[in-house]
Amino acid sequence: MVRKIELVAMGSSTGGVEALAAILPKLKPPFPPVVIVQHIPAGFSRMFAERMNKESALTIKEGEDGEIIQPNFVYIAPGGLHMKLIKFNQNLQLKCFMAPPVHSCRPAVDILFYSVAELVGEAALGVILTGIGRDGAAGLLAMKNQGALTLGQDEATSAVYGMPKSAFDCGAVLKQLPLEGMAFAITAMVNKNSL
Repeated sequence: MVRKIELVAMGSSTGGVEALAAILPKLKPPFPPVVIVQHIPAGFSRMFAERMNKESALTIKEGEDGEIIQPNFVYIAPGGLHMKLIKFNQNLQLKCFMAPPVHSCRPAVDILFYSVAELVGEAALGVILTGIGRDGAAGLLAMKNQGALTLGQDEATSAVYGMPKSAFDCGAVLKQLPLEGMAFAITAMVNKNSL
C-alpha cells in the first residue's frame, strides 16, 4: 500500500532516553513531525530535549500546549503532563494537560497514541520502545486498526521488554526490530512507505 507518512509517534519508558538518543540523531530532514512520550519527571524532559537538539539535524524541543506541529520538528511530552494531538483550524496542535495518570504514568503513551489513531490514522507511523509495563500497547493497536504502520523494539535490545512485549502480544506491532535498525526502518517507511 502506498501512503504518505505525515506523522511519527513514539513511546518509551525505562531505557527509553538511551534508545531515543540512538534513534533521533539519525533522522534527517525532510521529515514529518515526530511526537514522543517518554516517561520522565517534570524538568528532565526539557533538559533531555535540549541535549538531543544539539546532537540532531531535526529541531528537538519539549512540547508546549497549543503548539502547531511542524515538519522537521520533534516534540517531547513535558514531564508530569499528558500530551495529545488535537485539531484546530485544520492544523494539528499539541494539548499538554494535567489529568490522572494512566497505567500509573503521566505523561502516558496511550493518551498520545489514541489521539494519533483518531486524527492521523493510516498516515501515521507508531513506534514502541523499551519500558516497564503496558503503556502504549492499546494505543498502538488503535493506530494499527486505523491503518497506521507500527514498529516495536525487540527483546534483545530492550532494557526492559515490557511495553514492546505487551504491544507485540496484543497484535499491535507489525514488525519488531533491534534498536540499531530502528532509525533506518523509520526513515525507510517515511521515504518509501513500506515495511
